[in-house]
Amino acid sequence: MSAHVHAVVWIDHHEARIFHFNASEADGLVIHPDRPVRHLHHKAHSTGSGNAPEDHDFLQRVADAMSDAGVILVTGPANEKTELVKHIRQHAPALVQKIVAVETVDHPSDRQLVDHARRHFKFDHMMPPRIVQR
Repeated sequence: MSAHVHAVVWIDHHEARIFHFNASEADGLVIHPDRPVRHLHHKAHSTGSGNAPEDHDFLQRVADAMSDAGVILVTGPANEKTELVKHIRQHAPALVQKIVAVETVDHPSDRQLVDHARRHFKFDHMMPPRIVQR
């Protein structure tokens, strides 16, 4: 994606927003699943959990997009962030050691997400960030 060492991903079942960044710049990428998940309702006295199966192709594309990062912060509002980490452990074990934290973060804007990641990695905020969407 870029020459930036730091990466942050925000992921839910509908999209993954990935930013490679440094103190002054950020390159962004959005990945969507091929088959978006719709909310399923579990009915009483029926079999199955009511949960949709994980989209491993989506998770792998997210992992691939972060593969050149040196350190990664994984964020998201619910369970998909832990599913991503589980997928990485099973299918991209070299990437696991690059994950420095997994945090619950609701629905930030792109700028808020990058600012949060910069604070996490203790970047100096002297220069305003420049976010480039691809």
